[in-house]
Amino acid sequence: MTGIIDGVSFQRMIVHAAAAINAQKQQINELNVFPVPDGDTGTNMSLTIGTAAGELKKKAPETVGKAASINASALLRGARGNSGVILSLLFRGVARALKDRATITGVELAAALNEGVSAAYGAVMKPAEGTILTVSRLSAVRASAAAEENADPIYVLEETIKEGQVALADTVNQNPVLKKAGVVDAGGKGYLIILQGMVDALKGLPMPEAEEASAPVQDKADFAHLSDEEITFTFDTVFIVRKTSDRPLAQFRDYLNSIGDSLVIGEDDEAFKVHVHTDIPGEALTEAQKYGTLELAKIENMRTQYEDMAAGRTPQSTDGLDRVEQELEASAAKHEEEERWIAAPEKKFGYVSVCAGEGLANLFRDLGADGIISGGQTMNPSTADILREIDHTPAEIVYVLPNNKNIIMAAEQCVKLSKEKKVIVLPTATVPQGVTAMLDADPDAGEEANTGAMRAAIERVRTAQITYAARDSDFDGFDIHEGDYLALQDNKLFGTNQDLTGLLDELARGEAQQNAEFITLFYGEDVTEEQAQQAQALFAAACPNAEISLIAGGQPVYYYLISAE
Repeated sequence: MTGIIDGVSFQRMIVHAAAAINAQKQQINELNVFPVPDGDTGTNMSLTIGTAAGELKKKAPETVGKAASINASALLRGARGNSGVILSLLFRGVARALKDRATITGVELAAALNEGVSAAYGAVMKPAEGTILTVSRLSAVRASAAAEENADPIYVLEETIKEGQVALADTVNQNPVLKKAGVVDAGGKGYLIILQGMVDALKGLPMPEAEEASAPVQDKADFAHLSDEEITFTFDTVFIVRKTSDRPLAQFRDYLNSIGDSLVIGEDDEAFKVHVHTDIPGEALTEAQKYGTLELAKIENMRTQYEDMAAGRTPQSTDGLDRVEQELEASAAKHEEEERWIAAPEKKFGYVSVCAGEGLANLFRDLGADGIISGGQTMNPSTADILREIDHTPAEIVYVLPNNKNIIMAAEQCVKLSKEKKVIVLPTATVPQGVTAMLDADPDAGEEANTGAMRAAIERVRTAQITYAARDSDFDGFDIHEGDYLALQDNKLFGTNQDLTGLLDELARGEAQQNAEFITLFYGEDVTEEQAQQAQALFAAACPNAEISLIAGGQPVYYYLISAE
């Protein structure tokens, strides 16, 4: 008998798929095609579909069309990174194909998968082969043929995955970067894990026992399903703050997201309540007091709790805020709707910038940015995060500066999602490009002139970045060892060195810096002021014709971001 997928079945498929990729996200992250520690494809895809799973859990969709629509809408708003955006596009096409369908067989499912591929290819300006796009396209072709052989959805999905595995294995030959690194495409692998989760749900198999990234606050019993390695942050932190001002919590939310996960904030007129997993609960509480008076707090060590449970002991716990955690769960969905407010226009142009580091955030504010979103390499904000900051910007036209090539696609989704404001996404791939674009913004110019000036500014900036290698690798002729310092010039590997000063000297003598009139060094959180001043002196000696500036950026990951104009 041919299987049927209804609304409840589709709901279970997505929830199961989210659990599956969450359980394997680190494996996907480790498919790094470059030794920079930016392997976050698994995390981005997990967070993206986790948002959809969380939304579907709140609903009871009667039809497969309704379930697919809820899924697509949540995916779009929760999309993080390029991989998350493409995943949302694939399922947007699926939803379009399943509209008004009460139930489907494998025939309609195959057609929907192909519609998803069309939607994704149509939205990506320069589709690259050897990626998730390739895997989804070739596997969808097989899905159509399989549906003609057997219309059971399980058979169709299993054949789709088989063909997808063949396509995935070939990505290493299609993309020279993958071939050099000797790995398959991370996004393609993540997509197949999601499909496998969907078919496992149809088979009635149990979900992987792993904590979902987007799940609400966990009951204590869930610790039995964790291993110590799966606890990303140590302290389960819950607290209440009595408000002393009307200051919006958007910036505080961004800060908490940057230092932890499993964040839920419940808010009413008088107080707000926070749940977050973090390694630095004291700093979270200190930051909270900028918004009001701390009234009550609970901090529990999840690692010691796990050890107690694993040994059969009753874990140590505080019970004072159990009621608060229950309230947070109950209020999370309601607050998510209430939180969205639209700032009335007070000016023509507004600016939203993505960056990481207090110094960079302050710099963008000084240059006129209305909103700052905490994010960047390894911590990509979602489309919903960006849209929220756009909403809060009191302007008719809002420019978004992603300042990272992996955030541009998520930002671009806001163009259609924002109904009240016109959104213009400037393709800033680095922080220095964003800074220069802001310097050239003209509040008195017309829209076309202002946009043109900022885009022209982006083009004249050359960006260098100093970071470190996450693993041993042979890339582009460089023999790289874990812990080596790496220099990137315009997102391409410039050189490596075990001595940071030596690498800075090599970079200072590079073509981009030698031809520059202005050079700015933004130094990161792991660099002292004295070390930064030594680097400035080094560049001044190597680049006598350039004006050298030094700014404390405070950014993570990168020791230095270097702008050359």
